Amino acid sequence: MTTTHVVTGAGPVGSTVALQLAEAGLPVRLLTRSGSGPVHPLVERRRVDVSKPAALDAAFEGAVAVHHCIHGSAYDAKVWRAELPAAERAVLDAAGCVGAVVVFPESLYSYGRVDGVMTEATPRAATTGKLGVRTELLAQREASATPTVSVAASDFYGPVVRTSHAGERLVPTVLAGRTMRVIGSLDQPHSFTYVPDLAAAMIRAATTPELWNSFLHAPTAAPVTQRQLITRVAEAGGVRVPKMSAVPVPVLGAVGLVSRDMRELAETGYMFARPFVVDSTASEERLGLSPTSLTDGLAATVAWWRAQEQAAA
Repeated sequence: MTTTHVVTGAGPVGSTVALQLAEAGLPVRLLTRSGSGPVHPLVERRRVDVSKPAALDAAFEGAVAVHHCIHGSAYDAKVWRAELPAAERAVLDAAGCVGAVVVFPESLYSYGRVDGVMTEATPRAATTGKLGVRTELLAQREASATPTVSVAASDFYGPVVRTSHAGERLVPTVLAGRTMRVIGSLDQPHSFTYVPDLAAAMIRAATTPELWNSFLHAPTAAPVTQRQLITRVAEAGGVRVPKMSAVPVPVLGAVGLVSRDMRELAETGYMFARPFVVDSTASEERLGLSPTSLTDGLAATVAWWRAQEQAAA
């Protein structure tokens, strides 16, 4: 009986999922447009554009699960709407033909602005911009005959994570002792999800049929403020806590009048200007998993960034 898992995309989530599967002794077929991805004897890297349905029959042959980890080519609502729904439809249709479940890493965008802690029972009904695109994708999955699981995470941190608020903007800056400027507020609680915890949850969901056709939260540790996160990164790196400042969201909005990138960033600025807290306890119980402590997660993250610095030296 085949145990092949297909992973689409080799970003931080796709790469981490692929390596965790391979390290567990499971064969992986990793699909990217460039044929890139982590090197492991059990990871077969193929050059496949998963947005093209004709390429998927052979790519998905014999798969028991598909971990669909691609993202839009730009952080832009128009780009997301043009690219993501069609790619997901192609993946859902092809996976259904081979009897595979499709597991998606998901954001918290579809909740929109909420008062209080986000749980799996919180309505997911955002309608505008990038937030609305995520809501539409969830609806498309729910309507599909192919079994799916969406595992939602907050802002990423961890090894391999670069394009994130807690990625290349933060960790190298803190380790270098430079002033750290954040979006929103330094002192509002915010949940951060360790990418290896998200990957572990996706794999557990894929291999547990009782969890199919559900929406789960990735195991996520207790929230911290951005001030606390910066301080903890400095402590993990054994460096002095740097100076900090915050860029108010209205400033991003003003710049967004002439910069589309800033306008797209301002759309989600509320997540850092007010409490943005996810409760994953119900999903942790269903998954049988717990989040990595912030102390351990940041230790691994700092070690990874230091290794990158040494490799580039």
